[in-house]
Amino acid sequence: MSDPVDLPGYADVEAAAARIAPHAQRTPVLRSRSIDALAGAELHFKCENLQRVGAFKFRGACNAVWSLTDAVAARGVVTHSSGNHGAALALAARTRGIPAHVVVPEGAVKSKLAAIEASGAILHRCAPTIAAREAAAEKVRADTGATLVHPYADPRVIAGQGTAALELLRETGPLDALVAPVGGGGLIGGSAIAARALAPAIAIHGAEPEGAADAHESLRRGERVTELVPDTVCDGLRGLLGAVNFALLRRYDVAVHPVADRDTVAAMRLIWERLKIVVEPSSAIALAAILANRGRFAGRRVGVILSGGNVDLDALPW
Repeated sequence: MSDPVDLPGYADVEAAAARIAPHAQRTPVLRSRSIDALAGAELHFKCENLQRVGAFKFRGACNAVWSLTDAVAARGVVTHSSGNHGAALALAARTRGIPAHVVVPEGAVKSKLAAIEASGAILHRCAPTIAAREAAAEKVRADTGATLVHPYADPRVIAGQGTAALELLRETGPLDALVAPVGGGGLIGGSAIAARALAPAIAIHGAEPEGAADAHESLRRGERVTELVPDTVCDGLRGLLGAVNFALLRRYDVAVHPVADRDTVAAMRLIWERLKIVVEPSSAIALAAILANRGRFAGRRVGVILSGGNVDLDALPW
């Protein structure tokens, strides 16, 4: 397979870490003996729900924004997002004092839309399909001259997302396995780059909703699935896997595990109860994948990236 573009590498992740250091939080790593006992493994939770805007997305957005030249940055940035990436790009743009345009699909989580607006972005609404989102973002780009910062297929975004795994492994030392959610593939792709550089023998696992399992199916077929009607409570994981992200999953031999929504909701509640932190379904799916596949992780030291904590408290899934 030929790569669709030049893939980001470990040097890009290290550069991103230095670039975002003045702006991003270094999030904590938490442990729970009771969850370890349930999983039969030693789990290290990287709490990106405590990142700025409540999600790992700020890392990639910040790296993309601060990678731009002054002349290009002055024209602003644009993206399409169901919530977390839009809020992240809006805040990253504000740290640089430039305009941000965010295309949002109808039906997006209200708390996430509020976060985007609070950071000063200009909202553009569209139909709830990937095609409509991309078309609307392209129109804004053409009309304004803003730079498109794709939610997950931009190499600058992928490198920025990889800084979470970079921090995790530098704190914990080598791990046997790393688990992260899979939506468009930015987090899992960046995580694989960083983790394999620091721990060459580490196994990389992705967790994906059964109702949006295009990454799993793409790997099974050997070609990327390009059409999907998602049906999952994990609103942050409804996007299609990007081409560059698919290439990274194949390069780093990532295993993707489809997870039932009921298991994800149970894991979300468990994290709230035992770790005493707020995470969203799209984040809890990483623990759900471990609990549903205990044999793969038994007795191992496992890093778990909790990707975000932006939950509509008026619409909890239990």
